[in-house]
Amino acid sequence: MERFLCDELLEEILRRLPPPSTFSSTTADVSLVSKRWLRLYRSSKSRLSLRFSPDNCKPHSLSSFFSQFPHLSFLSITLDGDDISTFSDLLLLAVASSFPKLRLLCLQPKPVPLFPMLSLSTSCPHLTSLFISLSRPFCFHWLVSFHSLKILGVHLTSVPGRFEQVVAASKGDFDCELKLETLVLSGVRRGDFGLDWLWRSCKRLKKLQLRCCRGIGDDTSVSSFAYCFKGLQEVELRICGSIVDEILSILAENCKSLSSLLVYDGGSREGLLQFFSQSCCDVRKLDLRLPLDLQDNHLLAVAENFRGLSSLRLHSCCLITGEGLKAIGVAMSNELEELALTNCDVVEREPWFLTSLVHNFRNLRKLDLSYNEKLADEAFVLMLPSCNCLRELKVRGCEELTNASVVSILKWCKMLQSIDIMKCRGIEPKDVELVVLNCLSLRQIHVEESKLSDVSKLWASTKFVEVIVDL
Repeated sequence: MERFLCDELLEEILRRLPPPSTFSSTTADVSLVSKRWLRLYRSSKSRLSLRFSPDNCKPHSLSSFFSQFPHLSFLSITLDGDDISTFSDLLLLAVASSFPKLRLLCLQPKPVPLFPMLSLSTSCPHLTSLFISLSRPFCFHWLVSFHSLKILGVHLTSVPGRFEQVVAASKGDFDCELKLETLVLSGVRRGDFGLDWLWRSCKRLKKLQLRCCRGIGDDTSVSSFAYCFKGLQEVELRICGSIVDEILSILAENCKSLSSLLVYDGGSREGLLQFFSQSCCDVRKLDLRLPLDLQDNHLLAVAENFRGLSSLRLHSCCLITGEGLKAIGVAMSNELEELALTNCDVVEREPWFLTSLVHNFRNLRKLDLSYNEKLADEAFVLMLPSCNCLRELKVRGCEELTNASVVSILKWCKMLQSIDIMKCRGIEPKDVELVVLNCLSLRQIHVEESKLSDVSKLWASTKFVEVIVDL
């Protein structure tokens, strides 16, 4: 049969194969059929993840290996080893010369040198996404050469013994307008030089994500920070400590276009309340993990000021009560489409409030009650008649839910497309079979492999249900 398939046809077949799954090794096995299949399999790939170190790969072999993937557009490389600066130079140059169609490149976690970046920008003109690490001292003027770059992620790190302050001659002061729409920075410290130019140049920014940051640069950078807020639509602040209040204050004063805000572990009660009360933004999505800083008065301010909210996600918020959530329910009864109360004590303290709360949300499409370990069948089942519009349900880690909850889900949630029942101790393999067999709209299920019977696997395959298990 193989000899009747020309290279072009076989390559197209391989390109259309689904990604490898737990229960099918077809995609992985095709490369073992013959050398021809291996060659065509590699030629058909558009995505590739690799791990390199100077010990397991020699520079002269890089270009030869890369040449086997002519259609690659997404490349992720993990760099191992301690002293890899020279190897990183050669690796970047090999990438630049081998993948002219590259659209996304990720090199982590070791810092990469800036010298080969010019070659990368010239040889890969279609590069739209770049994720790298840089060591101090750093600058971002090299971004001018990347004319198609829309997404940039940079992790800033320090090299022991290296002088970190950038010299004045390298800072520059020319005006520039980058095409960046998404900027992800991690590791920024207070007093870092080199960010002032970046803030002033990101005039088209739509999404800003800061991770593990303790500052936004030196004094000049702080004064320029608001430059990138004009058209900003999404902000994510993950583990950014005390600077959260400062950023929220700047947002409230300078940003009118914000539609999505995520804050994990940072800020103060006063800073949050000020933003929720004074912001003029039409926030549509709010995602908060603030165990000790979020109270009912914050929810009341959200209900009063963000009446167009369509998604509310709360994680480990232990001080809110049913009264605060009731205010949300009354204010957003026709708008809210997604609600998450993950590991929130209110579900354990006031389990019956869920029934009245969910009843208010007439258009609820996604519900996440994960890791509420004490959520029992009685309260959960009473809530479900109001969930007949649900498309996605997550109850991961709800250990007390049993067959009664599964039966009720099947009765009331006829439109359910995705369900996560991972780590639900009370749900057994026979219950998983019920879900796969009787949930007519199901397209995805998250469950332990140990709870998947042969019947579940067969029907999941037959009905094209994606099964996601713990690895």
